[in-house]
Amino acid sequence: MDGIFNLAAKWRYMYGNRGSAPVVMRGIIGRGWGQGATHSQSLQSLFGHFPGLYVATPDSPADAKGLLISALRADTPVILLENRGLYGLEGEVPEEPVAVPFGKGRIARAGDDITIVAASLMVHEAEQAAEVLAGHGVSAEVVDVRSIRPLDDAMICESVAKTGHLVVADTSWARYGFSAEVAAVVAENVPQALRAPVRRVTPPDCPAPVSWPLENAFNPGAETITRACLETLRSAQGSVPEIEDVEDVMAGFIGPY
Repeated sequence: MDGIFNLAAKWRYMYGNRGSAPVVMRGIIGRGWGQGATHSQSLQSLFGHFPGLYVATPDSPADAKGLLISALRADTPVILLENRGLYGLEGEVPEEPVAVPFGKGRIARAGDDITIVAASLMVHEAEQAAEVLAGHGVSAEVVDVRSIRPLDDAMICESVAKTGHLVVADTSWARYGFSAEVAAVVAENVPQALRAPVRRVTPPDCPAPVSWPLENAFNPGAETITRACLETLRSAQGSVPEIEDVEDVMAGFIGPY
């Protein structure tokens, strides 16, 4: 950590922009299948806190390749954090080296009623939630930020300005984290757009349990996001309807990593 936070991240600043430390680091994060508190966690907010680092959380094979290409071409130290729950995911990947830029998110699903901002595995959970919400007459827009630092503030604010409602979904804790940063960006830039308080969907404020059933209950997913969206819209939509069980994105995960 000293090499990352105090050397690589600060090199350009401390030496007056003469040279840098263009190192690319990849790490596995996220929940497992009973690996305990020291292995079932996400560290994007920790790395994202430090100026001088780029931090990205790809959620698709194409973005995993594209962000890696951008990282290898950059003159900035980069942390690529890959959620182990996504390693079984398949998708189209261009053969040519198509770079995905840092700080540029994507609209994973367009919508008009509520914005769900998510990263990594939670993008897929949010897309499932949006599908369920559509059945309740709610049009949800899913914003995949792709990178934590730099963050696509403009895309987030433009979406919230359109929908007026915001739910942020993250695999890490709410306090001092990615979800708090997104909420702050909206509060500082488009507070007048919000027609209801921001909701954050994150794990409880405690370490992850070892027990498989407890770990499933500990980690939020599509059903949690769906309920948060409906509760956010409740003042305009009336009471929250019953929600049937939503398929877990991690249902096919078998490990070992």
